[in-house]
Amino acid sequence: MTSQTTFYFSQFAGRSFFDPSGEPLGKIRDFLIDVRAWTTENEEPQRPRVIAISVKQGNEIKTFEFQDFEIRKYKGKLQLISRELKENSIEGLQNCIWLKENILDKQIVDLEGRKLVRVNDIRMVMVPSGTYALAVDVGVEGLLRRLGVLNSISRFMESMGMDLPSKMILWDDIEAVDFSKSSIKLSKASSKLNTLHPSDLADIIEDLDKASRTYVFSTLDDEKAADVLEELEPEVQAHIVESLPVHKAADVLEKMPADEVADIIDELGLKKAEELLNEMEDESSKEVRELLEYPDKVVGSIMTTDYMTFSADLTVEETFRALRKEKPEPSYIYSIFVVDKKDKLISAISLGELVISDPLLTLGQVMKRNPITVFDDDDIDLLAEKVSKYNLLAIPVINRSQELEGVVVIEDIVEDLLDKRKTK
Repeated sequence: MTSQTTFYFSQFAGRSFFDPSGEPLGKIRDFLIDVRAWTTENEEPQRPRVIAISVKQGNEIKTFEFQDFEIRKYKGKLQLISRELKENSIEGLQNCIWLKENILDKQIVDLEGRKLVRVNDIRMVMVPSGTYALAVDVGVEGLLRRLGVLNSISRFMESMGMDLPSKMILWDDIEAVDFSKSSIKLSKASSKLNTLHPSDLADIIEDLDKASRTYVFSTLDDEKAADVLEELEPEVQAHIVESLPVHKAADVLEKMPADEVADIIDELGLKKAEELLNEMEDESSKEVRELLEYPDKVVGSIMTTDYMTFSADLTVEETFRALRKEKPEPSYIYSIFVVDKKDKLISAISLGELVISDPLLTLGQVMKRNPITVFDDDDIDLLAEKVSKYNLLAIPVINRSQELEGVVVIEDIVEDLLDKRKTK
């Protein structure tokens, strides 16, 4: 065996493998790789390593360890040689996938391009330390190679002064997503999808089939899952929540703003909705139930109950210290709200105003009374008018007793306007 031999999956799939004397031993079906990070003695990272091979011998399907296989060139073609056959049990293996079953001809996520692509071939390498998957071929070249016409087409293209499009993606830049029929699963910790922005990941999930959507979503940690769920279209949100175990769905929903959860719950059947609300923590469930009581066309139906309130005698410096400790989502602190002991709204102070104020001044000294507000039972159409007129990023929502009920941020107003345009 040479020190390094690169090859493509298609060069071996469905072909014979041999013993050292050249006697055929069976047909190659698939390669099993361990996708955990392997390292060499000098700690240089390697690609996923081939640990087993699936073959057909007569009418039997068998799995052998791959460590006793090597590649040699015979009459200009590569052959896979087995020095010794050792059967390998794959029961309960974690972090392992079959290349043909789960990668070839399947949709994968191109992490760099943030999109779904289809795999036409897989580039691999055999070196003294083992055999590894290097990259996936998602271009026309991979298809032509598998059809056995790559060389003739390439020569024709060259004669016409044209290049054949080639598209390789390194293994580090992909994530497999179709494990709905696989008996071997990846551990959730192995998922690279957590590195994507929630909006990009939501776009990818929406392009998947229903089974793959659920699988991909379940690989995310609860925080990332909540962020992604917010970005999905309503029908996809409903499908995923209905597909997840109740305890998992409740854990994710508890990490979302109550108004977003209310919108999702509103799309579900009564039985499923009640199951989820009962499974959620009491405080979160209570907030969602209160929002669900509002009719669709009133302000209360799109307000969020995630906001921070402060007393007027707190200093600016103490306020910032509290914000740093709580670490709220940025959109929740476009404005901070000053309330009295009866939770009645006194003032709304923008974050910008707070930043430029003397740290030793109290909020009572900084604030302006009579803030711009809306009532929770006002018509939603009033929101856009007030936000535009007063150039607001957030507007507090009060009840008829002047008590603070919630806040509507600019993102929710824009979303409501866009939804109305879509339905016109």
